[in-house]
Amino acid sequence: MPINDVEVTRNILDRFFKEFREHTDVDVAIAGAGPAGMVAARKLGNAGKKVAIFERKLSPGGGMWGGGMTFPVIVVQKESKHILEEVGVRVTEASGGQYTADSVEATAKLLAGAIDAGARVFNTMSVEDVMMKEGKVCGLVINWSAVEVAGLHVDPLTIGAKAVIDATGHPSEVCHIVQRKAGKLSTPSGKVEGEKSMWAEVGEQTVVENTGEVFPGLFVTGMAANAVHGAPRMGPIFGGMLLGGEKVARQILEELG
Repeated sequence: MPINDVEVTRNILDRFFKEFREHTDVDVAIAGAGPAGMVAARKLGNAGKKVAIFERKLSPGGGMWGGGMTFPVIVVQKESKHILEEVGVRVTEASGGQYTADSVEATAKLLAGAIDAGARVFNTMSVEDVMMKEGKVCGLVINWSAVEVAGLHVDPLTIGAKAVIDATGHPSEVCHIVQRKAGKLSTPSGKVEGEKSMWAEVGEQTVVENTGEVFPGLFVTGMAANAVHGAPRMGPIFGGMLLGGEKVARQILEELG
């Protein structure tokens, strides 16, 4: 079968711009396609919400791909293993009430689950600002990651959203932006408190407790939740992040109706 090279280009552009245009105004815009962001996207998509995830890197999945120090194994607790099992991840019982899973399988199936639920993932796109009106976050300001890395002065584009989720992990980038622009978050100091040293037992609990709305229209989940509220990190145990993604989706669904 003959292949027209120009036709290949046109087919790529036709599909991309159609899908991008359809997602310039969404119910929920998520910054970061790590485990918490992917779980939230799947739950929201299955509930009928239009969801777009903007991921800075080429490959979505955050730090879950690498397991612990590149050993491709992750650990979850009993309370969270159902989230992996819902997307067909094979979970094995281990010692201490813990369960293990293949990190590559878990990441791939969580991502596929979000996509199957209708969420659209736009990779190599970075969030550089938020759109804010009348004291409420109502969208994201995005640019190509390559533009950001090159330090070029290129004006960004905007994505409208009824709710925004910061799932950017340790950097908690969207919350930093809102703190800088609006002056105050719903934390003790009104600022991003900063992530503490590793203490998995506490960190796993607080990442779920700290998931929630930190500014009108802006929710935080996953490792970003602990960074914003000043709680410990927890390493290659992912149960709290999975449960955080589930919780933030539930909170947004309650708010949006």
